[in-house]
Amino acid sequence: MSGGVDSSVVAALLKKQGFEVVGVFMKCWSADSCLTKDLEDAQKVADILKIPFYVFDFEEEYKNRVVDYMINGYRQGITPNPDVMCNKEIKFGLFLKKALEMGADYIATGHYVRILRHLSVRTDGSPTPAVGDHLRSRHGDSNCVGNQARRASESFSSKDAEKQYNLFQAKDLNKDQSYFLWTLIQEQLRYCLFPVGDYLKSEVREIAKKESLPTADKKDSQGICFLGKVTLRDFLSQYLPQKRGLVLTTSGEKAGEHRGVYFYTIGQRHGLGIAGVKPYYIAEKDSENNIIKIAEGEDNPALYRNEIELSDVNLVSYELRVMNYESRIKNREIKISVLARVRYRQPLAPALFVIRDSLFKLIFDKPQKFVAPGQSAVFYKKSGEMIGGGIIK
Repeated sequence: MSGGVDSSVVAALLKKQGFEVVGVFMKCWSADSCLTKDLEDAQKVADILKIPFYVFDFEEEYKNRVVDYMINGYRQGITPNPDVMCNKEIKFGLFLKKALEMGADYIATGHYVRILRHLSVRTDGSPTPAVGDHLRSRHGDSNCVGNQARRASESFSSKDAEKQYNLFQAKDLNKDQSYFLWTLIQEQLRYCLFPVGDYLKSEVREIAKKESLPTADKKDSQGICFLGKVTLRDFLSQYLPQKRGLVLTTSGEKAGEHRGVYFYTIGQRHGLGIAGVKPYYIAEKDSENNIIKIAEGEDNPALYRNEIELSDVNLVSYELRVMNYESRIKNREIKISVLARVRYRQPLAPALFVIRDSLFKLIFDKPQKFVAPGQSAVFYKKSGEMIGGGIIK
């Protein structure tokens, strides 16, 4: 329970459904100690619902696994996604582990996404062999399919075909958060409940009002949660020193100087201090030489890419995991038609997801704008099922 309306309604819905509900507030690291009000709101909701309430202190782990991950990402010149890492390491990592150790059957969160249990079958109706909930590499990294390639001989079990969990976009597409959940694996999904995924945001607020919950009209959090009112640039300035560098046009002409390549991201328009007939956008970052390249005009071809390579890929879909296995065994390239996005809230775009010897890439039908290395590329079926994702190289 984060102290927001979504997790408050989750608790109310599950209690009405007959679950024995326990509320948990996760105390995580924050830049401006902005969590006090959220904790108070979560406690008030738990009191109204008459459910037990606990606080899990993950402050140190959050700093090490999420905050430092973001800082190091910017230091390397990429644009990391701390929300994805928070879900992977904290909510569905530490929180899930601790909840299960305490005897919980499930964890539930306020994410707008739907989950369905699915029996995998071949097109002829017969059960298919399954990869298992996940393939572990010798180094224990079960999320990275690149590591799964080291275990191509992993045995398949038809029993596992009965344990597939599929993630779908939420009913409210404007609030859908499946983009941030692409790292989840089957062993995690089997313990997850996402009750608000079947509701519109307006319906969730109405439920909160009917239950007299104090969070009914509370505004949604915006931006990076642990920054509070601190700007990203001011926060990064505490850890990354200024390093003056050149700003060049796509033709190689000097247009100005910047404070350090890590303070900027692909597609950024403001904060460059460069005026032109048309607005300038960051088209490329050269971290090694501390150079930023800019393109004039929002339709400049330099701002688009139609092919991207992916790392740290996780295949949520059973079918994709089987295809990946077959690609390695038969040493052949596989292409699957998908819908994909490279930014949160970006409209889904038709693309080919290409698997070749555990190398992965997306080839879009039409070039995509502002593709930032370090961000997530997530892909879907036409049915709205989120089938996998990875980090943009």
